[in-house]
Amino acid sequence: MQPTRIGPTIIDENSSPVLIAGPCVIEDADETMRLAERISALPIAARFVFIFKASYLKDNRSSGSSFRGPGLDEGLRVLERVRDAVGCPILSDVHSVEEMEAASDVLDVVQIPAFLCRQTSLLEAAGRLARAVNIKKGQFLSPDGVGLAIEKVESAGGRNILVTERGTTFGYNDLVVDFRGIPRMKAFGRPVIFDATHSLQRPGGLGDRSGGEPELARTMSRAAAAIPCDGLFIETHFEPAKAKSDSASMLPFSKLEALLEDAYGVFDVVRRSRNVRAARS
Repeated sequence: MQPTRIGPTIIDENSSPVLIAGPCVIEDADETMRLAERISALPIAARFVFIFKASYLKDNRSSGSSFRGPGLDEGLRVLERVRDAVGCPILSDVHSVEEMEAASDVLDVVQIPAFLCRQTSLLEAAGRLARAVNIKKGQFLSPDGVGLAIEKVESAGGRNILVTERGTTFGYNDLVVDFRGIPRMKAFGRPVIFDATHSLQRPGGLGDRSGGEPELARTMSRAAAAIPCDGLFIETHFEPAKAKSDSASMLPFSKLEALLEDAYGVFDVVRRSRNVRAARS
């Protein structure tokens, strides 16, 4: 794996697993701050490289009337405040080349949304400007196709790149995870993160919004850690049922600690087993 810098931390084979966590979208500045503080304060979070995630704008919505967030300027102010107060790197989606410069000035990680992972101009702009880039694998894309997205970022100078698996379209309104894709993507030499909540979405499954099965996130996280992936992506909310976006797929914050403890236990077993094998060889 090529060393990847996220904020002050280098991600490599010997680093702690990554945790990208936060709400789908910024709904309220104070609640966003409170959630970041509560995630960071979990004792198990200290065993991960914690990156706080919240979108300043959601552009891929089932309905034109869906809540989209506070927008670029206000959203970046909220995220910058989170980083200053909590001391963790921050991540958000960037949807256009026009947003990239302002977003890259603030964000530690620019995220390329799944539906935009083939947008050459967007990937190149991220490579030129972003400190680090997280490419969400499109639901329509094979694991091997991710290599071309990585090449686009690299061709523009990007060196700190993560890839995130978030499931593959399976007929109408459903996704499946082919766990074979994680080692196939790891072969590109970049950290691979598993999105434990988006991979359980049912896109458009509730008509004007997406459904989901967050109750399976704990099981899926353990499975991904066993392969192993290099970290987890989890959208979480204090009261998902009241959330303005992805309410059916976000994990209740009250269940986050148990999920992370389970997953970390698997990460730790895999790492110790790898170290034993290395010592024997």
